[in-house]
Amino acid sequence: MSTPRATYRLQFNSRFGFDDAAAVAPYLARLGISHIYASPYLKARPGSLHGYDIVDHDALNPELGDEAAFRRMVQAFADCGLRQILDFVPNHMGVGGVDNPLWLDVLEWGADSLYAGWFDIDWDPERRYLQGKVLVPFLGDQYGAVLESGQLQLKFDPTEGSFAVWAYDSHKLPICPLHYDRILGNDHPELERIGDSFAGLPDWRPQIPRRAGELKAELGAACGENEEARAAIRTALDRLNGTPGDLDSWRGLDALIQDQHWRAAHFRVAADDINYRRFFDINDLAGLRMELPDVFEHAHRLVFRLLRDGTLDGIRIDHIDGLLDPKAYLRRLREKSGVDFYLVVEKILAHHEALRDDWPVDGTTGYEFANSLTGLLIDPAGEAMFTATYASFTGRNDAFADIVRDCKIRIMHNEMASELNVLARDAGRVARQNPRTADFTRRILLRAIRAVIACFPVYRTYIDTTSQPTQADRRDLDWAVSQARRLDSELDPSVFDFLGRLLSGDLVAQPRSGFSRHSVLRCAMKAQQYSGPVMAKGLEDTAFYRYNRFIALNEVGGNPVQFGVSLAAFHRTNRLRAQNLPHAMLSTSTHDTKRGEDTRARLAVLSEAPDEWAQKVQVWSRVLRARRGDIEGTGDPDRNDEYAFFQMLLGTWPPDLFDQQQLDAETLATYRDRIKGTLVKSMREAKQHTTWASPNERYETAMLDLADLALDPARSGTFLTDFLPFAATMARLGVANTMIQTVLKLTLPGVPDVYQGSELWDLSLVDPDNRRPVDYALRSTLLHELETALSTDRVDTMRALLRTWQDGRFKLAIVATLLRLRASLPALFAEGDYEPLATSDEICAFVRRQERQALLVSVHRFPARREAQGTADARLEPPTDLAGRTWQDVLTGLTFGPELELGRLHDVLPCCVLLGED
Repeated sequence: MSTPRATYRLQFNSRFGFDDAAAVAPYLARLGISHIYASPYLKARPGSLHGYDIVDHDALNPELGDEAAFRRMVQAFADCGLRQILDFVPNHMGVGGVDNPLWLDVLEWGADSLYAGWFDIDWDPERRYLQGKVLVPFLGDQYGAVLESGQLQLKFDPTEGSFAVWAYDSHKLPICPLHYDRILGNDHPELERIGDSFAGLPDWRPQIPRRAGELKAELGAACGENEEARAAIRTALDRLNGTPGDLDSWRGLDALIQDQHWRAAHFRVAADDINYRRFFDINDLAGLRMELPDVFEHAHRLVFRLLRDGTLDGIRIDHIDGLLDPKAYLRRLREKSGVDFYLVVEKILAHHEALRDDWPVDGTTGYEFANSLTGLLIDPAGEAMFTATYASFTGRNDAFADIVRDCKIRIMHNEMASELNVLARDAGRVARQNPRTADFTRRILLRAIRAVIACFPVYRTYIDTTSQPTQADRRDLDWAVSQARRLDSELDPSVFDFLGRLLSGDLVAQPRSGFSRHSVLRCAMKAQQYSGPVMAKGLEDTAFYRYNRFIALNEVGGNPVQFGVSLAAFHRTNRLRAQNLPHAMLSTSTHDTKRGEDTRARLAVLSEAPDEWAQKVQVWSRVLRARRGDIEGTGDPDRNDEYAFFQMLLGTWPPDLFDQQQLDAETLATYRDRIKGTLVKSMREAKQHTTWASPNERYETAMLDLADLALDPARSGTFLTDFLPFAATMARLGVANTMIQTVLKLTLPGVPDVYQGSELWDLSLVDPDNRRPVDYALRSTLLHELETALSTDRVDTMRALLRTWQDGRFKLAIVATLLRLRASLPALFAEGDYEPLATSDEICAFVRRQERQALLVSVHRFPARREAQGTADARLEPPTDLAGRTWQDVLTGLTFGPELELGRLHDVLPCCVLLGED
């Protein structure tokens, strides 16, 4: 195993497969990458754009290429000196459709399936009509309406010899073989005989599924050889499949369906009655019980093989918080793999939270780093004006914490109500084990649990069966319980006392507690699995779209209340990472970020111009609303959505649409479609005026019409005339922030990750916008041209690249230069110390060193302030033992003596990366 020097994220899908990845290997190697960081490429549902809906952990995704194509890719990587890290999904699988044989077996056999325990299914729900059944909420209307319309059809598969009901010809719902005799009937002697054998399957226990397979093969063969048998099957199907529009004609099929191990239902029923754990609230992603040895071994068979044969150097674990016991899982992963490998986890940390030190990992995937870096670029002096402008323009002044709590409560009332019901039921069962708590009803406990989880300051705690709660767990749990007690004072305080002891495991901390240790700890651990998705849906996917004070801060793992990060706090986090997790991943853009790295960097400039922003947003609103006849400014869309829209435009306006006498119609049309797609997602995620489940077409149309108007030069010339000069200034200043962000990511302690394509401009929006195809041929050509130019005259080339900043080549030049520097000094970047330098507030500077090697990095933040005031007449003071060295800036090639004057250091670029020479 080699520790990654720098990774490059590739998003695999049917448009970018194994051979495509092989083709870009030479370019990525020339760029300076050491490891490909691959999105999931195990077998997913057909048409998957992301690979997270895996249906077979033991097979490659055929849409990406066959085994030969995969081996060609692996060889191409090896030929270029590239290794691999795979994004692995242990928490859930894709279900529905026809692609997951494990899930289909559960639907066919119910609790008797070999895989019934693999999925987190509640076979004993309070809803008695679901006793022994799995709710499958994939219908687009009420069950009876879908049945009557003929969109549920019983069909026979002659190759398998099996029967299934098909919903919309896309979702397969198997009929249990114990009921085949009811379909086959007695009209055909051979089918009657086979049907009778199916009816006798109970006599074959415990070999029922095996015997059923033999009978299916017999049935398939009989129909394949005998036209009369095939005709009899068609007649049997016609007898049960009714006439569309005549509900009575479907009663035979309905009776058969009622006896199956599944219940087909409208997708909206899922919120209340669904009885399997999902990934968040996504019905076709079912949770796996990865804590079970058989499930673990099955899911990791292929990935372990790839680790052991050297194909993979590392794994990124998706959604670690979804697992019942993350620590136990990670330890098992290390133990069972049989090899040493690089391991990072997707873990969203609260602003006060640290990664667990007893997890055997190299770090997180870097959400906290991305937010820290964005915060460094934001001028905290602009906060008061930004807050006042937001309140004045939108009429909103709700505290963000209140918004988050309300959003989490809404999620628990609606999308994730069923899981809350199960938690309350389980807590009630625990309470009834002891006379002192037996009077806590399910309703009271549900209300109290909802209040506690709504107040959780972190995604989850990590109580397990083997150790006491950590101090951090107790701190966060105590906070949540105390806040819930205060906010819901109508509940008897004793219920919160009980919940606090239940969720911490303290109920069974002492022997003879009167409670079952297993029941208490399992309930506590299931609550932890629930609190994380509630936080994710309430915070990231709802509150972040409601609180639009400054959308640059509304990022995964971010805290929109924290307007900027101080130099001291920034240095502190970097020192801690260097000491504790020197190989943690450093990300600035991912497939999950709400906005691309350069979108946030450009928006950060707004924090330096709060007064002008306040004026502009009022002008733009009046101009556009007046053009639509809304003189008073009271019509739709909501001014909060409008406020976010203006920020969205500023952050993502395409650089090639500046400095044009006439805006290119095709480029503008593409951009308008991207903006409108993001607006629809933003409005529906906010869940205030429209939702995914119940779209409000009138409101959405009002917002989209505003966007069409703003982006139509023929109708909104006045708006664009005022908008474009201001946007151009923000974009030009944002170039400095992009450079600073890029330099810091590639020189700070940790393993930098380059998200696909972001070596040029990444002015993307939320997915799917950030997963658009990447033009690697262009990037390869530009890199070749830059290599030649930089080798001839580095400083003049960098100056020229800044003059043509719109094409983004300056960023590619910095990325390539610093990645190659990392390759030439691997020990310095992998093991080097981190030492902050004392500077003014505008300058962030530090030294990295390892033995005699030393690197000094300095960046001048706040570009608007720098442009207005210039660089202070000051010097950088390196550590005493480095004071006599001369230095060369690897970015410009310029050489500096021992006296490091900031004016000279930042004359060409707002950043420098100096190599010290004895």
